[in-house]
Amino acid sequence: MKIKNDRLEALRMIISSQELGSQDELLMALRKEGFQLTQATLSRDLKQLKVAKAATMRGDYVYVLPNDTMYKRISTPMRVREMMQVPGFLSINFSGNMGVIKTRPGYASSIAYNIDNSHIDAILGTIAGDDTIFIVVKEGVPTEKVVSSLSSVVTNMR
Repeated sequence: MKIKNDRLEALRMIISSQELGSQDELLMALRKEGFQLTQATLSRDLKQLKVAKAATMRGDYVYVLPNDTMYKRISTPMRVREMMQVPGFLSINFSGNMGVIKTRPGYASSIAYNIDNSHIDAILGTIAGDDTIFIVVKEGVPTEKVVSSLSSVVTNMR
């Protein structure tokens, strides 16, 4: 499942940083990033991401993602691998035994997945949205211990 999630994230980044109008162009861009897949798999990925085609100012049709602030087209694209190195974690705050982790848009589910699969004893569970993760902490566990435990899982958490 991690390979698919990485591929979908790479596809999002490619579509948001390049004007590509065919599945062949998308396949070539994904291959440059190290992903080998068939046109049928790409087609299913595009459907899952709800990718559409939209007209550019020149009248060409290019792939676009649904309205999502994370993936607005950028003018100076980086390679996908560079973009994926930027950590998604932004902040964490607690209230009693509940915590809220803020992430960059689109990163919450993968970070929550990593937290859940790390089996941190202090955390009972997570619920992820697009850019927010709700965590439930065991009663009586100090927030410093939670942050310390999470820092081994969540990049850029101190």
